[in-house]
Amino acid sequence: MIKLLQNVSWTEARELLLGSARPVETERAPLQEAGGRILAADLNAAEDVPPFDRSAYDGYALRAADAARASKDRPVTLTLTETIAAGTVPRVEVTPGTAAHLMTGAPIPSGADCVINFERTSFTAETVTLFAPLRPGDNVVRRGEDVKAGTLLAPAGTMIDPGTAGTLAAQGAASVCVYRRPVIGLISTGSEVVEAEEAQRPGQIRNANRASFTALLRREGCEVRYLGLAGDEAAAIRDRIARGLADCDAVILTGGVSVGDWDVTPEAMAQAGAEILLRGVDMKPGMACAYGARDGKLVIGLSGNPASALTNFCACVLPAVRRLCGRARPQLPDFTAQLAADFRKKSPADRFLRGRLELAEGVVRFVPAAGQGNAVLSSAIGCDAFALIPAGSGPVSTGTALRGFSLAL
Repeated sequence: MIKLLQNVSWTEARELLLGSARPVETERAPLQEAGGRILAADLNAAEDVPPFDRSAYDGYALRAADAARASKDRPVTLTLTETIAAGTVPRVEVTPGTAAHLMTGAPIPSGADCVINFERTSFTAETVTLFAPLRPGDNVVRRGEDVKAGTLLAPAGTMIDPGTAGTLAAQGAASVCVYRRPVIGLISTGSEVVEAEEAQRPGQIRNANRASFTALLRREGCEVRYLGLAGDEAAAIRDRIARGLADCDAVILTGGVSVGDWDVTPEAMAQAGAEILLRGVDMKPGMACAYGARDGKLVIGLSGNPASALTNFCACVLPAVRRLCGRARPQLPDFTAQLAADFRKKSPADRFLRGRLELAEGVVRFVPAAGQGNAVLSSAIGCDAFALIPAGSGPVSTGTALRGFSLAL
């Protein structure tokens, strides 16, 4: 049995969850629908790109030897043999005293070893005149200049970005092996919570956590299955967890993880067969939480306070979700930046500030959101980073260098 951990550091919590997460299965996806998916196999080049020597310009292919003595005072005139459009094949060899008219991307004809763009020439329908020497290879895009056959282009675990997608297409791939999208079950708890579309009575709050986590998980490439509102009854929460574990790759709950009389989420997790791995993380906001697992599937209980839940999730849980997605590097990218505004509170525990990164005059700055309270969800609007104020710090002044992590994909 795994020993229950309590109030550990956020880095220990993150590593615990990372060690418990495994990538989901793989599948093939059409290339045109694979953007943002995660490669499940190394991408090795099967062929050279481009597959032939080609022209970098609209101009003329010739022998550099014929232009060796060309100058403004002693121009060299060559006879044109043919016009070669992109996508066609040359028919005539370039021999001494001749040149071929060709377009950008057209194959270099046999016998030619350089290209001159037409702006640097004088030409007629039958001839081209040169006014400067050329060297072999000038303005020729060589076969394999972009990609050599056999080259590792992207390892498994890489997100398919525009460059990867285009490179796959250049290799003739109509489909690609990717990790399937993990299915994450989402449960909201709390008898005071109502859905966004429902009438709100006195004492009730709308379900902001559902919308926030649905947006965040989908952004990360997951499918979200909403398992409903469960109130504050352990049995109702347990049943939803059990349903989620039957059909989903992980389950996330918000609410009911503190130590009050109605905080029964950890109890419900245990009733559903999850082994509780951790209770509480020594960080602010986001201290209250419960992490568990059953049959290799994570069950994550987070605070009902929206900003607390998001902070804990991003700092501790998100890397594990990225591993589920198949990412080879699930850790969030870190940074060091100057604090752009004073933060006046003391920080007895590690404290994360929500905000955004900006680059101005060559300096990376972290701009904290105006409101940093546990329930101030609006401060997450436009948030793309979290900056860390270490435990034991007093008020932090503008210009202080802080480390943190970015939410960049």
